[in-house]
Amino acid sequence: MNDEIPLACLWDEFTGSTEGLEIDPRPVAGSNDLDDLDDLDADVVIVGAGFTGLWTAHYLNVIEPGLRVVMIESRRVGFGASGRNGGWSSAVLPMSLGSLAREHGPEVALSFDRAMVESVDEVVSQAHRLGIGGTVAKGGYVQVARSEPQWERMQESVRQARALGVSEEDLRLLDREATTPLVDTTNSLGSVFTPHCAAIHPGALVRSLADDVRSRGVRIVEGVTALALEPGVVLTDRGPIRAPVSVRATEAFTARLRGSRRRVLPLYSLMVATEPIDRELLDSLISPSRPTFNDARNLIVYGQRTYDDRIAFGGRGAPYHYASRIDQRFDTDPRVARHLASSLREMFPALGDVRITHHWGGPLGAPRDWSCSVDFDPGSGMGSAGGYVGDGVTTTNLAGRTLADLITGRSSGITQLPWVGHRSRGWEPEPVRWLAVNAMTRLAALADRRELRTGRRARVIERVMDSVLGD
Repeated sequence: MNDEIPLACLWDEFTGSTEGLEIDPRPVAGSNDLDDLDDLDADVVIVGAGFTGLWTAHYLNVIEPGLRVVMIESRRVGFGASGRNGGWSSAVLPMSLGSLAREHGPEVALSFDRAMVESVDEVVSQAHRLGIGGTVAKGGYVQVARSEPQWERMQESVRQARALGVSEEDLRLLDREATTPLVDTTNSLGSVFTPHCAAIHPGALVRSLADDVRSRGVRIVEGVTALALEPGVVLTDRGPIRAPVSVRATEAFTARLRGSRRRVLPLYSLMVATEPIDRELLDSLISPSRPTFNDARNLIVYGQRTYDDRIAFGGRGAPYHYASRIDQRFDTDPRVARHLASSLREMFPALGDVRITHHWGGPLGAPRDWSCSVDFDPGSGMGSAGGYVGDGVTTTNLAGRTLADLITGRSSGITQLPWVGHRSRGWEPEPVRWLAVNAMTRLAALADRRELRTGRRARVIERVMDSVLGD
């Protein structure tokens, strides 16, 4: 394994063309023809040009094409988690169906799950409409059990899903023989499979979506930083922007807004990617249908086979930084990169000397109760969505459609989902949250080591983690 892993985000690079689209890397904020913020005449101002903001702008335009929508972005389109994630469009929510059922009832939980399943298909459909369908593959999601404790956890999760009414068609256990043609890892005992997940190229999707909404009249202004949102006005580093409706779509960067430092926790998730792999070798490891994959370890990892025959592989393990600090210096970490590369090769030893060519990362937003939310107050005209805890590619689409309905006053099934109007309590003050969150990362790693050594679940650690993570 090479000791020096290049520091570059795979999704930012030109990677060829698909269906005639050349993917524009846009490495820095684009220039704007804007001299004065007073030139902005808006009905809706959206803060943040990631997936949440862009989907909201898109669906607002679909519902009311005459709305004057302006988006502001401190860096560039897709600079945050939208352009740097693992490329899973899954039906997974950060909060479990079990917790939703306990709080709102099983029928409501299943309706939320069904809305997410439908949103996966909506994301895939939109990718084809935008001309990047060649980068997308709805190959499902395979979670492999690579130890007895992992297999026990997965069987338990499927039993719980069945009790709530989730069908065999939507979620099922596979034995080792059925798992291997999909994902052939070492020590596989079997897997849980759901067809409701697509591998995507997040950079291509976020930038092509931005180009599309621009072409429809939405104005995107890069290089303007929001400082605070108040009724009727967004305060920025270049002066106020006035509009009757504003939307906060800032995810982890919400912690930088005035008075919002404890609203979400910026947690860093980092990735590596390989060089293009010989197709015959890659086909023997991961199905050409391109299922997304991970195993059931406690310290999360996630991977996909990219459309140009690489493996993009990521995971948690980077530290939380004191006082919710966000800094580009934290987007890479040689120690975490080496751990990810080692974990990938341990799962797929046949990769041998395949080079790791990219390493990148960034912060994601975690609310205190690990529950994402959508909110709009017609009285103040202020809306928001976020708190996806890394499960945002599909969730942002559902959030954008929900916000568009709420802002335009349309009553729909999705505006009745229980995340609408949900309020998470704030994170504890420092140094409590720094100590607790970093302790959880260490505990997850400790649980994995203990399970590997003993062959038994680390149940005490699981309970401690559940109590902190709110499940």
